[in-house]
Amino acid sequence: MFCVGKEAVRLRQWSTPQRLSALKRIIPQSQVKAALRASGCGQTFCSRTPDEFMIWFTVALGLFCDDCYRQIYRWLVRWKKGNVPGRSTLCEARQRLGVAPLVRLAATVVKLLATPNTSGAFYCGLRLMSVDGFVLNVPDSDPNARVFGRPGNQYAPGAFPQVRVLGLVEAGTHVFWRWLIKGCHCAEPDMARSLLKHLRADMLLLWDRGFVSFDLVQQVVSRGASLLAHWKMNRVLEPIRVLSDGSYVSRIYASTADRRADRNGIEVRVIEYTLDEPGRTGHREKHRLLTTLLDELAHPAKTLVELYHVRWEQELAIDEFKTHQMERPVLRSQTPAGVVQEIYGLMLGHYVLRCLIFEAAGLAKASPGISPTRISFTGTLKILRCRLPEYPLECPQNPRPPRPCQENSKERRRWWNNLLEEISEEQIPVRRNRINPRVIKQQQKAWPTKRACHCHYPQPTRPFRESIVLIR
Repeated sequence: MFCVGKEAVRLRQWSTPQRLSALKRIIPQSQVKAALRASGCGQTFCSRTPDEFMIWFTVALGLFCDDCYRQIYRWLVRWKKGNVPGRSTLCEARQRLGVAPLVRLAATVVKLLATPNTSGAFYCGLRLMSVDGFVLNVPDSDPNARVFGRPGNQYAPGAFPQVRVLGLVEAGTHVFWRWLIKGCHCAEPDMARSLLKHLRADMLLLWDRGFVSFDLVQQVVSRGASLLAHWKMNRVLEPIRVLSDGSYVSRIYASTADRRADRNGIEVRVIEYTLDEPGRTGHREKHRLLTTLLDELAHPAKTLVELYHVRWEQELAIDEFKTHQMERPVLRSQTPAGVVQEIYGLMLGHYVLRCLIFEAAGLAKASPGISPTRISFTGTLKILRCRLPEYPLECPQNPRPPRPCQENSKERRRWWNNLLEEISEEQIPVRRNRINPRVIKQQQKAWPTKRACHCHYPQPTRPFRESIVLIR
């Protein structure tokens, strides 16, 4: 007869030797349990794949992206004969877990890391934030194509369905603080409306010219935050007052009729500039920045032009996520719910790595006060993958009442400190004064492009041997 009490005891004993408990400093176990309770999960008792473990397993999918399910399980669990589940068992456990616990966990765990002492994270007391998006290829299944959509052009549809992710990033630490997941045909400015509600009064938001919108500027102003944005040159901005540094005050409006009537406008400061060095991208081109920081004495124009390029820290964060952490061209989930769950696991994995980097930057002895952006993300990822299996396991809890193992506690603290010290040595040199041309190298394919007729291709009906016909 099924006994819930015995299963609960087994589950408690099972969870102690997990190697991923080394990361519970960043994602506390209490918050994992709270997320499960709030989403109505955690009621199914399975000795090998309980819901609590599957949350850690999903995070591990974001840390060991290049490994198969069974190998990732081995990274987390001490070996026991016949204990490694099959791939289908782990897939079913992921489906049972669902998306809700990961969403709730991310909302409570992911926090802004930078302090006023963090190098490059603040400007005049304002926390530097950036918003931008990217797309990810998902497996070519009918449900994914139906929910997320497929890109294409006049010649052919895209090779894979794609999902669009829009992130609000803390520029000084590369932490994806909030994010939104939609289909590939959703426009980033429309998605941004949901993210901007998280802005605070002590933030300075940076965005590219793709977010040119009166409504978005109005939303930033209504939240009390400040804005520094790239603005399109074809937008009409009439000078009201020219400032001492060459910038000018203007107003933006929701429509042409409002501009002509001078009603419901938002007062902004406009900085127009060009570059006079032939070796730089944008040489002799006219650029325009728009900001809500109106005081030209407190915020000189050249300082803001230079500050705007901090926005590229988000591009580097996206590169960390897509290129170095994922290490695969396509996500592994065949269903839309699995895709969203996998992205949340990747985001939580990225947050774990960024927390390690932030803490390691504070321990860097050779370069005190170094910015977290100067610690190698790739190096941290490889160190964690290498050192995680070395984490000292907790003492068994067979004695009743449980007795803490002081020796193992010291070993775990020593492991953690050594991990951070090793990460702190992975410092990136100061960026060189250089640029790269915006070009791509495309390899020519000898094979034809996949079309609709190639889907559900006819399969053999007889064994290979029976299909052989010898020619005489």
